[in-house]
Amino acid sequence: MESGQISDYGFLADGRSAALVDAAGSVNWWCPGRFDAPSVFGRLLDDDAGHWSIRPEVDFTVERSYLEDTLVLRTVFRTAQGEVALTDALAFEPGSRGHDIGMHPPQVLVRSVQGLSGAVPMRVHYRPRFEYGRTIAYLVEREDMLEAIAGAARLTFRGSVRLTCGDDGDAAATFTVRAGTTHNFTLGYAPTYDAPLPEVPDADQTIADTVAGWRSWAAEHDYQGLYAEEVRRSGLVVQGMTYRPSGAVVASVTTSLPEKLGGDRNYDYRYVWVRDFSHTLRALWRSACFDEVRRQFAWLGRAMGRVGDQPVPIMYGVLGERDLTEHRLDQLGGYRDSPPVVTGNDAWRQRQNDIYGAAMDAAWLMRDQLEPFDRDVYHLLRVLADQAEQDWKQPDAGMWEERGVQHHHVSSKVECWVALDRAVRFGDQLGGPQDLARWTAARDEVRAAILERGWSDRLQSYTGIFDSDELDASVLVMPLVGFLRADDPRMRSTVRAVERRLSHDGLLRRWDGDPAGFVICSFWLVSCLALAGERDRAHALFRDLAGRVNDLGLFAEQIDQQTGEQLGNFPQAFSHIGLINAAGVLTDVEQDPTLRECGMPPAHFTPPRR
Repeated sequence: MESGQISDYGFLADGRSAALVDAAGSVNWWCPGRFDAPSVFGRLLDDDAGHWSIRPEVDFTVERSYLEDTLVLRTVFRTAQGEVALTDALAFEPGSRGHDIGMHPPQVLVRSVQGLSGAVPMRVHYRPRFEYGRTIAYLVEREDMLEAIAGAARLTFRGSVRLTCGDDGDAAATFTVRAGTTHNFTLGYAPTYDAPLPEVPDADQTIADTVAGWRSWAAEHDYQGLYAEEVRRSGLVVQGMTYRPSGAVVASVTTSLPEKLGGDRNYDYRYVWVRDFSHTLRALWRSACFDEVRRQFAWLGRAMGRVGDQPVPIMYGVLGERDLTEHRLDQLGGYRDSPPVVTGNDAWRQRQNDIYGAAMDAAWLMRDQLEPFDRDVYHLLRVLADQAEQDWKQPDAGMWEERGVQHHHVSSKVECWVALDRAVRFGDQLGGPQDLARWTAARDEVRAAILERGWSDRLQSYTGIFDSDELDASVLVMPLVGFLRADDPRMRSTVRAVERRLSHDGLLRRWDGDPAGFVICSFWLVSCLALAGERDRAHALFRDLAGRVNDLGLFAEQIDQQTGEQLGNFPQAFSHIGLINAAGVLTDVEQDPTLRECGMPPAHFTPPRR
């Protein structure tokens, strides 16, 4: 593969799907239709799984950037013969603006090559591979287009340069770009059956319209806090990972990018986790995405449906699908020869008791919009509280989704406390006196158990599992959800222990033995420091972490503590959400240096001391 690292990629999105473009001008990932659809370009995971490259035929250097307030990518190639700019976009529907962007995209990938100086020889290589590289399509020339049809997918390629078809299902051409000239290429997707030919509009007009669409959306989200540039970029990334028809935010747009090269922790993240839900809503709220907050909560209610006595599913597809059974794609060698490659994620079968708190905390955040409760919301919140009451004593797979084993994870108990605490705060809007009494009793019982069994005298720290001496960064959520104040002596001691044992150069691993720093955990540390009064350290750590993005401002899931290489699925919503929320906490503390409250407006509350 030409690109050696995950951080070499830029990210394009249209509200339904995403594409990744490497620094050499090759589209190596695109799953048109929806984020978790089969790929038509999959070289990200195997050299033979399809790509579309446009690049100089001579040696070049690269400088990349997004056009301001957009996810439209501009790559400038500099050669001895001159300079060329390549602009890439996944198109929005014509004229869509503000919160309408991405609702009905034409599913068109647009690429425009503009000569800036000199005369630069270029090469375009188009190599579609359908169904994750399983199927090679016949390329058929039809007047002004090149059509590829295989199975359920159809691609229509148009360009100002005529491509020559090869014998192995690819097409290529060479051309020269001179200063002041432009060559445009468009690729449209449509299902093979029961759909018209993919619409392929004018490239220049489409790029201009897509730029205007992104900027109109950005203009409606006026974040006023600290680190506005970083928050603005991360807000755009989270928006790009939103499936606009439903409002669901996927964890990432890729599958099987490894947490460790040569390891086996390769997962499909193109789904929506309830665990991430309250963090996502807080980030959207922080970045002034109020409409998105409302749509997110509506999506959750529809996805969960009428909840009965069975455990609530912990994750869903973008339209609320529950069965996400995992399948291996053995035809793909994996990113940098790191198999397995999988679709689906068997974590959907797990018990994760933290989801009760995630959903209830989101409702508490949204209370001004939810009250008075609709009948379905009322039923959902009552069931979540009741299940937290009855399930908190059960072991589970935990926040990090351990497979094949269950433990009494402290972070899961904390989130059960959150569910019960928020239910009690809702008061008689949610339950009668008997309900409130038993929720209060259960909340206090959970709290007492955590304070006793989650604390290690030997480590002088809260730990990841009851009655253990194993440190885990997940306990840093305790101040962030209001379970303990950040300046509580035991919480301060926990932060010191976690930093000492799990942190290196500002990057925090989840547990001892975790192969790399987990980005959102590091941002949790920023928030804990800020809320504990260590503002200077918090700002310094935030700036260091924010500087670890790639050249386009994108985070993966993890960062190698030694090399700084980004690892895991990319881009990662959780990482960008962590940045937004940490910037918000820093803003709160700067505006009120005495602030020791946790949460965020309008959901401030002061947790009790131990």
